Amino acid sequence: MILVGTRPEIIKMAPVVRAFKRRGMPFTLVHSGQHYDYEMSERFFEDLELPSPDINLKIRASTPAAQTAEVMMGVEGIIGEMRPRALLVQGDTNTTLGGGLAAVKSGVPVAHVEAGLRSNDFRMQEEYNRRVVDHISSYLFAPTNASKRILQAESVWGRVFVTGNTVIDACVQHAPMAAKRSKITRTLRFSEFALATVHRAENVDDPEVLRNIAEAMMGAPVPVVMPVHPRTRKRLEEYGLWGPFSTNDNVQALPPVGYLDFLSLMMSSALIMTDSGGVVEEATAPSMRKRVLVLRPSTERPEAVRAGFAKVVGTDRRAIIAEIERALKEKRALPRSSPYGNGDAAERIAKVLGSKNVLGG
Repeated sequence: MILVGTRPEIIKMAPVVRAFKRRGMPFTLVHSGQHYDYEMSERFFEDLELPSPDINLKIRASTPAAQTAEVMMGVEGIIGEMRPRALLVQGDTNTTLGGGLAAVKSGVPVAHVEAGLRSNDFRMQEEYNRRVVDHISSYLFAPTNASKRILQAESVWGRVFVTGNTVIDACVQHAPMAAKRSKITRTLRFSEFALATVHRAENVDDPEVLRNIAEAMMGAPVPVVMPVHPRTRKRLEEYGLWGPFSTNDNVQALPPVGYLDFLSLMMSSALIMTDSGGVVEEATAPSMRKRVLVLRPSTERPEAVRAGFAKVVGTDRRAIIAEIERALKEKRALPRSSPYGNGDAAERIAKVLGSKNVLGG
C-alpha cells in the first residue's frame, strides 16, 4: 500500500509507482486528502500521468493533530480490509506520521522513503514527524550515506538502504515533459527572474518573519516570480501585506501551479529562494542545476549546501537581499551531478521491496 497526501509526496512517489508497475508488483494507491484542492493535489496526478488513487480518505481536518488522527483512523480501516504486506510512506507530513502509526499498531511493516533527514529545528512539526516514522519503520530508504549515518547513530531498529532520492528520478523523468508541454513562461512579465516559494508555518504564521521575506522580494536586485501557496496568501492578507506585495513592480505573484509548470519555472530561473526542502533537492538535478537560497535558519538537506548548490540565509530582509546579490554575481560553476543520486532511487526501492527475503517477493 502506497500512501500519499501532499504535493511533494505525490511527486516523490510517482517514480516508485512507475517502478512497481514495471516490475509487476501489485499495490494499492491511497490518497489521504491532506492537500485536497485541485491545484494542490489532483492536478499533480494528471501532470505526472499517474493512475487516480484507488482510495481517497478525503480528510478535512484543519489542525495538525486532527489531520494525523483522521489519517490514522482511515488507514487503520483500509488495513483491516486489505491486509497489505507493507505500508510505503514518504517524508515528514502528517499523512506519513498518521499512516505509519496506524500500520505499526495494526501489525503491518512500515517502509519509509526519504529516511534519515534532520534539521534539528524543533519549531518544525515535520522534524518530529520524520523522527518518529524513522523509529517505527522496518525498512528505511535513506537518500544519502549521511542520512544513513544519522539513522545508525540513533540506533533505529529497521533495515537501512541507501537509494538516492526519488525527487531526482522525478526531475529526470519529467523535465523533458515540462519543456515540451508547459507554456507558463509566456505569462511572465520578466525575462530574467528569481523563483520563490514560501509555505512553512514558522515563516508564514509569524507576521514579522513573513514581512521580512515579502519586503526582501519587493526590494530584490532581480525580479521575483512566486507561485503563492494558499496558506501564504491567507497570511499575507491577514497581515495587510497582500496588496503591496501582489502589486509591486518587482514581484509577479502567481496562483499555485502544476508540477510541470513549476519545473519550467525552475529551469528558466536565474536563482531560487525557498523554504522547501524538496525544492532544494530538485535544484540539484542535472536538468536544473540552480543556486538556492534557503529561507530558513537550518536545513535537513546539508548535502546540497556542501555541494555548493544551496546556502542557508535565514529570514532577515537585509541578509536575503545581500545573498541574492552575491548569488547573482557568483561565477563558480555548479557540480554536474546531484548529491541525491542519478535518478534510479525508485528502482532501488522497488528491488528491495520485491526481494523474496524482504516481503516474500
